[in-house]
Amino acid sequence: MVRPQQSIWLTLSCLGLLAPLVKADDLASRIAAVIDGPDYKQARWGILVVDAQTGQTVYERDPDRLFLPASTTKLYSCAAALIALGPDYRFETPVYRRGPVIKGRLLGDLILVASGDLTLGGRTGADGKMAFKDHDHTYANTPLGRAEVTDTDPLAGLKALARQVKAAGIDRVEGDVLVDDHLFARALGSGSGPGLLTPIIVNDNVIDVLITPGAKEGELAGVRMRPETGFVQMDAQVTTVAEGRPVRLDLEVVGLQRFVVRGQIPLQSPPYVRIYPVDDPAAFARALFIETLRREGVIVTASPLQPPRAELPEKDRYNSLERVACFTSPPLSEAIKVTLKVSHNLYASTLPLLVAVKNGKRTLPEGLRLQGKVLAELGVPVETISFAGGAGGANADCVTPRATVQLLQAMARRPEYAVYRAALPVLGVDGTLAEAVAADSPARGKVRAKTGTLFWQDLMNDRPLLRSKALAGTLTTAGGRELLFAMFVNDVPLPKNASPTREGKVLGRLCEILHQHAPAR
Repeated sequence: MVRPQQSIWLTLSCLGLLAPLVKADDLASRIAAVIDGPDYKQARWGILVVDAQTGQTVYERDPDRLFLPASTTKLYSCAAALIALGPDYRFETPVYRRGPVIKGRLLGDLILVASGDLTLGGRTGADGKMAFKDHDHTYANTPLGRAEVTDTDPLAGLKALARQVKAAGIDRVEGDVLVDDHLFARALGSGSGPGLLTPIIVNDNVIDVLITPGAKEGELAGVRMRPETGFVQMDAQVTTVAEGRPVRLDLEVVGLQRFVVRGQIPLQSPPYVRIYPVDDPAAFARALFIETLRREGVIVTASPLQPPRAELPEKDRYNSLERVACFTSPPLSEAIKVTLKVSHNLYASTLPLLVAVKNGKRTLPEGLRLQGKVLAELGVPVETISFAGGAGGANADCVTPRATVQLLQAMARRPEYAVYRAALPVLGVDGTLAEAVAADSPARGKVRAKTGTLFWQDLMNDRPLLRSKALAGTLTTAGGRELLFAMFVNDVPLPKNASPTREGKVLGRLCEILHQHAPAR
């Protein structure tokens, strides 16, 4: 029996009016209906989907052209770090004393030596695992959505060190407290959030500003810093307004370690978060360590508000000093999980520098070249792609869908793959994919993939220009077939009031199409 739709299709095909001939339920036609729509007449799409077991191509669109990867760059930097350092690698941050201890008085200095620990205990929960929120606090000052802080202590590592110092018999430090941040050369990262890359990181090198509405209209909102510190000055005046009124919160930096918060927040609103990225991470850590030592019962005569008076020892002198404390991090696999789940720019930007240190080097260019060597040995065609950072967003960052899929294929053969795959956001469940599809989506929970978002503001037309929205990872079809995929759309002029989440949902729709309509082997 020929249905009316089939009759029309057969008639047109016989007349030669359908070229090439496609069936209405064909996978390619369903994808084309999305990516060839009017919203993308100025844009570029690059897609490659392959069978995870056989490598057979399921779908492709310009898989060998270069595209801006945005934060899918993190797939490459995290893979290289896992291979170079190992999933079980742990950072050790020691504290040394320089000088004798006489009746509890250290007649000299305490020196904290930064090890590159990405969290210094600030995200570690009671279960020993690192916590994250789907909307990370480092994105609080961007228009990408609400931000949250984790239910962990940002000073956990410093508290552990201070308690060990006290237990080592030091009740008073007569000299100075120093932070040695010379593990690698400072560099600038890419992407939003704190941009200065250093081996010392406390609370992602930001101060969280937590804003809670008052009890009634007209009252001042509660505004507090996390962590609390006298090192930074804040002047906050935020008014509580009626329910339904818009939230307006402005944080303005007015000098070194000084900022102002102004605006309004409606009644019954949940707390809002803004962040103040610190100017000098080493000075910030030093001040917090001094304040923490004092709270743990160690008297410190040095002031956190003054620059250090003592000089750091030469690198080879630490062997002659006594170590009085050491903080050990959770395994690197936990930091990779946070990096990929929330698309953490600071951590990802730092990874090439840690690879450099592992190989006796100190600079970001050296680290990226070593990362390229790791990727090449993995089987990634590095000559077809380009990176200038580890997070995504650098001007020279470009990849192809094919190279990205080849990275996923190569990692799938590695012992680190279980950790790598588990760290990816899950579609409709967590991380940056938590809201990409509806709760009843057939593809919910069937996709693990890294997102990417890069947009600039078109000032002339007062609208966002989406330079890149990307997604790459693994997908299980309704028939149980495992696919590896990479999708990129570049250069989409968005309507004035639209946000990149629109294209995020489009990528979620493409995942639904693949899940439901990709053919069986």
